[in-house]
Amino acid sequence: MDRESIKDQLARAMADMERTQQAVAQAKAQLRTAAVTARSRDRAVEATVGAQGQLADVKFLDGRYRTMAAAQLAASVLEAVTQAQAQMAQTVMDTFRPLSDSVSGAPRLDGVGIEWDEIFAPLADTASKGRAAHARSSDRLRDEIHEDGDRR
Repeated sequence: MDRESIKDQLARAMADMERTQQAVAQAKAQLRTAAVTARSRDRAVEATVGAQGQLADVKFLDGRYRTMAAAQLAASVLEAVTQAQAQMAQTVMDTFRPLSDSVSGAPRLDGVGIEWDEIFAPLADTASKGRAAHARSSDRLRDEIHEDGDRR
């Protein structure tokens, strides 16, 4: 049985670590300038967020905000921002997922390694909340359409 020497194992581990470091640096550079823009369902508001979920821009489209009640406008802004943050969270997770998959296949030592689930938990939570908000928004829209149909 041909066993790999400790020196060879260490050299292979170091090469793997260098490749991972390069991939992380490339992913960080890619995300440094990343931005996601989303629109509210009523198409009155557009929000743009950066890679850390920070609000970068809000646009009020087609002057529709002028005829909206304050609560309706606030809901549209919140919806657009939440959707943009959810999409960005998913983008960040998708960018780093190949790294987590390649590292998770490497041999692990107890107490050493990267806990990707723990790192991604806040992003996964943001993406999940965005999907839930989108679903609630769709339900409200269907209810409003149904109510409008009843009034005719």
